[in-house]
Amino acid sequence: MHIQRTGIVLSPNKKRVVLRPFQPPTDDRILRVIARVSTLAEREVDALLNQVYEEFHGRHQKPKAFFEQRFLSIRHHLLTDAPLSENRRLLLGAYFTQEYALESAALFNPSLVWHPDQSNLANGERRFAMSLRAVGEGHISSIVFRSGTIGKDQEIRIDDPVRFVTTPQFVPDSRYENDLFRRKLIELGLGTTFIFEVLSSLETVFTLEQLENRLNISLREHRSQHDELVPLVEQVVMLAKSNYEIQYSPDHELSERVIFPYSPTETNGIEDARFVRFCEDDGRCTYYATYSAYDGKMVLPQLLETADFLQFKMHTLNGPAVANKGMALFPRKINGHYVMLGRQDGEHLFLMYSDLLYFWYTKEMIVKPTNPWEFVQMGNCGSPIETKAGWLVLTHGVGPMRKYCIGAMLLDLEDPSKIIARLQEPLITPNENEREGYVPNVVYTCGALVHENQLVIPYAMSDYATTFATVDLNELLSAMT
Repeated sequence: MHIQRTGIVLSPNKKRVVLRPFQPPTDDRILRVIARVSTLAEREVDALLNQVYEEFHGRHQKPKAFFEQRFLSIRHHLLTDAPLSENRRLLLGAYFTQEYALESAALFNPSLVWHPDQSNLANGERRFAMSLRAVGEGHISSIVFRSGTIGKDQEIRIDDPVRFVTTPQFVPDSRYENDLFRRKLIELGLGTTFIFEVLSSLETVFTLEQLENRLNISLREHRSQHDELVPLVEQVVMLAKSNYEIQYSPDHELSERVIFPYSPTETNGIEDARFVRFCEDDGRCTYYATYSAYDGKMVLPQLLETADFLQFKMHTLNGPAVANKGMALFPRKINGHYVMLGRQDGEHLFLMYSDLLYFWYTKEMIVKPTNPWEFVQMGNCGSPIETKAGWLVLTHGVGPMRKYCIGAMLLDLEDPSKIIARLQEPLITPNENEREGYVPNVVYTCGALVHENQLVIPYAMSDYATTFATVDLNELLSAMT
């Protein structure tokens, strides 16, 4: 079987920086910084702010707006309500701002879907959107994007990313459904009498502010249990904040957008998004992506939803079948059910069905490591791809010396628990150019596409950079036994 490596390489770019909050570790430190800035004369404030603008000119689109936002976040530390000049407010904001090189360490684990905008293309050409895992200072992972096209001649062209990276507008879920939120709390073992009383006093649909206000009122009503209830209240609020939304405007290019960790479950990173274009029976289509939220101690699978790559909604996944990394949603329902692949035990491939997209209760093991190159463990490499022959699933296998390879298997269209065929040898193994990196001897992908009967596979090279390969679909299917 002939694998065509394209020679395209997307490497991490340390020049791509984004404005992020800088937060000293204690309130005392914050107060001392504010006090020192307060000693400056107005002319010194003007000069310092101009120096900041000149030094960082051309690196960010709207630093002034970000500085103002940062000032508002620390304003409650001010000792009086005396008005400050605009420049002093902005300078204070600058002192609590930092640049973050979000892809300075690695740019890998790509996922490919067809772009929602297919206008202004040549005959036989299609535009794709690609997500990548970017790793920066502190080994914090975020999701970044690139766009490009695949021509009729199978030539892959990557659009140059814009110079700027812009943070989105962040909002907690504007509305929470009471019944759904109650069910999530029960799944997490937080369904106590106290919490049920709080939820009973809220409307069928409520906001984060309403939830927090009601929790605080109930805490005051249960003063004798205050210390016991506070940790429970904190966990409920954390769950609410783990379901949130970020928004971009159409004037932000796709490569300018970033999904940076926001919720308490994501403090140490958002890892390995597996995007899929999911279509309902009535023809409505939505992009979903499963990803791993990491808080430094625990990995939690979560689900991202977007219709246009401008507005992104993040939701927790719940149920006893939700565990570990590598969950991948099928692109449509099968026999009326949502279907997902997973690797709950970190070793085998599992299949799950559910009537509810955010709740998964049961799992069934369908594939065990069988070939030497996957004896250590195996898992999926993105959402299954529907073909006439069956569901094509790219897999990863780990063999001797912890070497990762990409494989493939074919599942039955109507009953994906049935394995029709699988590759006995790897589809892609790391060559000499691909085996050196942050984690050596690894090739890995989070999602591929079929174009003009060619399977287009973006894949990571040793957890450092990203490249592409193509293979004839019929040749691949014929090689499976």
